[in-house]
Amino acid sequence: QVQLVESGGGLVQAGGSLRLSCAASGSIFSIQAMGWYRQAPGKQRELVASITSGGSTNYADSVKGRFTISRDNAKKLVYLQMNSLKPEDTAVYYCNAEIRTIVTILTDYWGQGTQVTVSS
Repeated sequence: QVQLVESGGGLVQAGGSLRLSCAASGSIFSIQAMGWYRQAPGKQRELVASITSGGSTNYADSVKGRFTISRDNAKKLVYLQMNSLKPEDTAVYYCNAEIRTIVTILTDYWGQGTQVTVSS
């Protein structure tokens, strides 16, 4: 019914940039908060950045000043601009969204993830 699909991951050298995109599709009634999480090998999943439907943002301390989250409500897209990438940023990045459909209350949905690898 609802799908979140990430794109934009890849291999980049330290100091480089990547822009991740996440597209929501399906019979969506409304989308509230959206966010990006990441999980490195052997590590727990952690919140990277989140954004409310009104545009209020929150960032993990480790990415403040380097990453920027944004969204396009009309197109049902959320982005993560990642600058000054570090090897420590290497992880699978997952898109998350709180979505209400015609047959469900607000529910968390997750994308399948996109790999970001930062080399040095």
